[in-house]
Amino acid sequence: MANLTILRTYALKNPETLPSSILFSHTAKSLTIYDAYPKSMFHFLILPRVQEPLTTTELGSLRSLLKINKERAKEVITGLHEDAKAAKKEIEEEMLRRYGFKWDVWTGFHGAPSMEHLHVHVLSADLCSEKMKNKKHYNSFHPSLGFFLHIDEVLSWFDAEPSFYAAKAQLKPSTYEPILKEDLSCFHCNSVMKNMPTLKAHLHEEWNKIEKKSKAAHHKKRKLESDTIDASDVQIGQKKSKPDSSE
Repeated sequence: MANLTILRTYALKNPETLPSSILFSHTAKSLTIYDAYPKSMFHFLILPRVQEPLTTTELGSLRSLLKINKERAKEVITGLHEDAKAAKKEIEEEMLRRYGFKWDVWTGFHGAPSMEHLHVHVLSADLCSEKMKNKKHYNSFHPSLGFFLHIDEVLSWFDAEPSFYAAKAQLKPSTYEPILKEDLSCFHCNSVMKNMPTLKAHLHEEWNKIEKKSKAAHHKKRKLESDTIDASDVQIGQKKSKPDSSE
């Protein structure tokens, strides 16, 4: 039970008391922490800190947040979105440092989260991790099955018709939990996979293709730039060697 409420515990603490192995950064209103069981190469969680007038109950989940005043709920999610952008930038910079290229980063909520306290996932779009162990894990982050709610989509609910917002805000577990049992399929190519080992091997192959393609494109760009510089140097040299017609 303690594991299910640990995020709430963090959100109630003074960020300066959290160890660096947990806390990545914080603002006046949120914490960015490392996911203890990352499901991608890079995986952060962003939590709103518990501050008045909001309560732990209201911040218990996306579902509970959307039951409060609509404008206040939107303000909370918009703030998390801004902090997620900062986390995404950090991830992209680390991608470049480690791998020499960057790929997509997803930001969103789970439709029926297993842990208490509202949190946004910010993770690299690869789902390559030793912590990705079962179908439930994978389907909860598959970007198009519907369990993973992209934050831009959630923010769009606030501008929709009131009836649409009300329907979406219900976030009934019975709507989302069956998604976790759907067949395994690659989010890159939609191929159906017979089991997790097969899927994980396939995802690594897909990521390797992205890496190879990105590095080839980078090499081509560098060569083009080098050729352009060489051509420019030749033109400058020709101009310098050309005799002055005024003599």
